[in-house]
Amino acid sequence: MDCVILWVDGNDPAWIQEKNKYAAKDSEEGADQRSQRFRDWGTLKYLLRGIEKNAPFFRKIFFVTCGQKPDWLNESHPKLVLVNHKDFIPEKYLPTFNANTIELNLHRIRGLSDRFVYFNDDMFLLQKTTPYDFFKKGRPRDTAVMNAFAAELKKERNLLLVSVVDNAVINTHFQKKEVLKKYFRKFFTPVYGKDVLRNFCLLPWKHFTGFVNYHLPYNLRKKYFFEVWEKEPDLLDRTCSHRFRNADDVNIWLLLYWQICRGDFSPRNPCIGQSFTLRNQSNENINIYDFIRKRKRKIIVINDEITQIDFSEQQEALLKAFDSIFPEKSRFEKY
Repeated sequence: MDCVILWVDGNDPAWIQEKNKYAAKDSEEGADQRSQRFRDWGTLKYLLRGIEKNAPFFRKIFFVTCGQKPDWLNESHPKLVLVNHKDFIPEKYLPTFNANTIELNLHRIRGLSDRFVYFNDDMFLLQKTTPYDFFKKGRPRDTAVMNAFAAELKKERNLLLVSVVDNAVINTHFQKKEVLKKYFRKFFTPVYGKDVLRNFCLLPWKHFTGFVNYHLPYNLRKKYFFEVWEKEPDLLDRTCSHRFRNADDVNIWLLLYWQICRGDFSPRNPCIGQSFTLRNQSNENINIYDFIRKRKRKIIVINDEITQIDFSEQQEALLKAFDSIFPEKSRFEKY
């Protein structure tokens, strides 16, 4: 299996100039142009150190950017493949500042294996992993736990939750009753722990009311990208035509839901990892840094919602926590 990593240097003056140029043109209501979407915490080297130390079984590491690369990156690493957006994303969608566009075209990367794990640059491996943590007997590992949510509007940006759109597509192509009947043991398994109770509670509903998004590295198969593009070309084209994330986009979750409804997955306990969000209050982030230092689970994901406090202060604390467990440079670094 391969690994795919997306990265952007949001501090690059040339990139900022181009982004601002298109932001002025693409200011329609619903476009998400927040700076946090592109902020670099300087943690990429720890993602790569974690992969080298805890997941040496990856065949290739596909590093996807708009042509950027950190100065310290060792381009001659035998596993590393640098991929530019223009190498695989159709020209009509470029330049793009929409992660959904990049994600929905990953299957077009030349040389990428059918089975791959997609990492955001905020996902880190803290403990040793095995191939079976990601794929088992060729099937992606996943947690098929249903969820119930309302079509909530986020007031500050009037963005419809992307899960609603993804789930609407799923209900167009799959009958819940048939899926659960065919793959009952994959939905109702003790592997999910107490979360399996959600599936029992939502069993009476006719349609899928949603799925829990655990926001861990995505275990994917290229074949379903081709299938979804074939079934919903206009919808995916519309998403990819948005320079920035938009209210009616679909995203990578649609591919995960599709795999689940196809039954092409192997059940996995969600406790393999945990997702956190960095907050504005410094004391709220202490548990994140403690989680890293103690390597409490195999995977940690750290979202960024900081808007008001001193960014540099929290960045220093985060880097110090990672450096305590990954003090040695990896072969992905020049020096």
